[in-house]
Amino acid sequence: MPAVHGVLTSGEVAATAASIAAMQEASGAVPWTPGDKTDVWNHVEAAMAMLVGGQVEAAERAYAWCARTQRADGSWPMEIVVGEVRDASGETNMSAYLAVGVWHHWLLRRDRAFVDRMWPVVRRGLDFVVGIQLPFGGIAWSQEWDASGPARVNEEALLAGSSSIYQSLRAGVALADLVDDPQPEWELAGGRLGHALRHHRDLFLDKSEFSMDWYYPVLGGAVRGAAAAALLEQGWDTFVVPGLGIKCVSHNPWVTGAETCELVMSLDAIGDHGRAVEQFRAMQHLREEDGRYWTGYVYPDDVFWPVEHTTYTAAAVVLAADELSRTTPASGIMRGDTLGGHFEEIALECGCSRMHV
Repeated sequence: MPAVHGVLTSGEVAATAASIAAMQEASGAVPWTPGDKTDVWNHVEAAMAMLVGGQVEAAERAYAWCARTQRADGSWPMEIVVGEVRDASGETNMSAYLAVGVWHHWLLRRDRAFVDRMWPVVRRGLDFVVGIQLPFGGIAWSQEWDASGPARVNEEALLAGSSSIYQSLRAGVALADLVDDPQPEWELAGGRLGHALRHHRDLFLDKSEFSMDWYYPVLGGAVRGAAAAALLEQGWDTFVVPGLGIKCVSHNPWVTGAETCELVMSLDAIGDHGRAVEQFRAMQHLREEDGRYWTGYVYPDDVFWPVEHTTYTAAAVVLAADELSRTTPASGIMRGDTLGGHFEEIALECGCSRMHV
């Protein structure tokens, strides 16, 4: 069980994992909060955290839910509320992330039967994603659905979402190698996507007011080394509130726990362990005694807001604790040292020369 010295004990991490399991629905779905929406990205993150935190049965039920609810085209509805589809759109980032969860499960459990059972689900999900890659290399952020099924593709790419997809493709290729089912089209898509994330971030939708667009190219693994350090430094003063964590949106005086923990893992991924622990400690003011976490805190008003404890915040805490402490065999999944290798960098329509990573 992970523990971060001077910040969280292993018992406290276990309590946080248990708080996620306590909010799981009978179907296996893990909503944001009880009675709220479930999306497959945050659901998978919760499953990963529950597995790290010893809630194995709950994690297995969460993954079984993924297999049951996937649609024929490989996507999942963007929003499900207690079994009812509220937004049928297929979001690419969400549909890709199962690959990370299944690879994480393999690293922790070494359960080949589980991998074999989930591999067709992962493959359909990533095939859906790479099937709507845009010419410049980014991934279209979603595909709408109507009464007859998949409809118009929203042909714009989100930087944070595409950065997460880059990690998912690396996990998918690692799984493909494990099951001996090569997926060269994923590697080609990963090469084009990596090039766009490193050299053409201006071609993605401008969401620069959100902290996720700041650190996600690092968290997803596409940007590393000196470029990653420079990118994190660039937004530091805009988003970091000393002693409290980081803002979700640059112009709002509101710090959020999940984004802070993702920055923690981004810092750790580039070897900035000291500042990673500092930010992990800073966000603990959001913790309740029973292990749950408030979503965020409005600091001028000294109030927690929204008035909710979210599974995705708790999950980010557990995964960050594992990354920082190097406790489980899966603790390197955000650093990328347990994923498949980086892809050959390929530039097609941008006019750049072909490069290697």
